[in-house]
Amino acid sequence: MPYAREKEVAISAVLKASLLAAKVQRELIGSGGVTKADKSPVTVADYTCQALVSTLIFEHFPTDQIVGEEDSSELNTPANAVTKAQIVRLSNEAMGESLTDGEAEWTGVKGITRGETEWLNIIDRGNSTGGKTGRHWALDPIDGTKGFLRGGQYAVCLGLLQDGEVVVGVMGCPNLPVDYKNPEGEKGVIFVAVKGEGAFQRSLTSPTLSPISMAAISDLSMASFCESVEAGHSDHSTNARIASILKITKPSVRMDSQAKYCSIARGDGDIYLRLPVSETYEEKIWDHSSGSLLVAEAGGVVSDMNGKPLDFSLGRTLRGNKGVVAAHASIHKEVIAAVQTAIAESSSKALE
Repeated sequence: MPYAREKEVAISAVLKASLLAAKVQRELIGSGGVTKADKSPVTVADYTCQALVSTLIFEHFPTDQIVGEEDSSELNTPANAVTKAQIVRLSNEAMGESLTDGEAEWTGVKGITRGETEWLNIIDRGNSTGGKTGRHWALDPIDGTKGFLRGGQYAVCLGLLQDGEVVVGVMGCPNLPVDYKNPEGEKGVIFVAVKGEGAFQRSLTSPTLSPISMAAISDLSMASFCESVEAGHSDHSTNARIASILKITKPSVRMDSQAKYCSIARGDGDIYLRLPVSETYEEKIWDHSSGSLLVAEAGGVVSDMNGKPLDFSLGRTLRGNKGVVAAHASIHKEVIAAVQTAIAESSSKALE
């Protein structure tokens, strides 16, 4: 099957990174954070996960490029010396640890110990500008860093773009329940999608892939929204008006990261809205590549707020799109219509 090897490598990379992230959250939460210029916290896990995933991608696909969220520039200051040392230590420890499955993919790099400069160079392999030709891996090593720091939801997100189209998507959600109907049960899920092959999930402890699909909607008023926790990421007030237009009364489920895509893809929620809070903000491709493919393969449609397909061929951002709307294919057009009505109302009020 097409992209079979890429799928297995991506699963193995995300599995190791997810286990590392969970370890860091247990051991280091509350310390070792860096504050980026946009004020979002970046953790030791961010950089270490990018280092691990980049290592495996370049071991198997040395000519591919990575469009990664992080670079090492902010680590090269005296204030971040401790953080940098933690990244080097954790990266080397992770390279020596074995996985219960997916270990074969790591054989060529297993146990290799690297120094500070080598690991920083590996992190900076994620500096590709992307584009409409060639193969690019979009990587968000810890999507939802604020959720990570508060002990909530976060995700390790990896998507393969072939000539600007997402063809493989793998996401690890260490804090998401394996069975959403049993929220207190086993936690830690990996979601997998290959274009044209459906959507699947597995636990962090078993390689068995189980098919998932979005919930069928017979009454739109019974649907539920899934939206960002942070008001700075999505316009909550407009979202509430959209819910009113659609006669949806269920409270919105708010969680961080692309875990929202994962949740609606398996029927735990129905509609994902991410409406812009700024005219100039451009969504990043690593925030949506893997999640959008997962939802599409689970029976949904993902577009911008105007109904346009997301265009991943324009570089590191979705500069040709505004906002993101994801819903089951049967209701997507109706949701877009409500979005347009709510936005028009908001614009009219702004002119008064």
